[in-house]
Amino acid sequence: NNRSEAALRKAALGRKNFLFVGHEAAGENLAGLYALVATCEANGVNPEAYLADVLLRVQTHPHSRIGELLPHEWMRRRTADPPDS
Repeated sequence: NNRSEAALRKAALGRKNFLFVGHEAAGENLAGLYALVATCEANGVNPEAYLADVLLRVQTHPHSRIGELLPHEWMRRRTADPPDS
């Protein structure tokens, strides 16, 4: 119950802000980003690390393999081959 209430609280807090995005296309972009962050959280992926990596790689990543950049695949590949830090 606590998890579901916390998830709903995020949506309720953002609802008022989402009314003032300025343009319909901006609202669609925000909805996509919001869904992507929620997917990261559902898969146990740090959204900040995910977005920092994927936003740089998506420009040169082959279109036929774009599914590799989804949060669950990204995490699986990252744990299989950890980056040099």
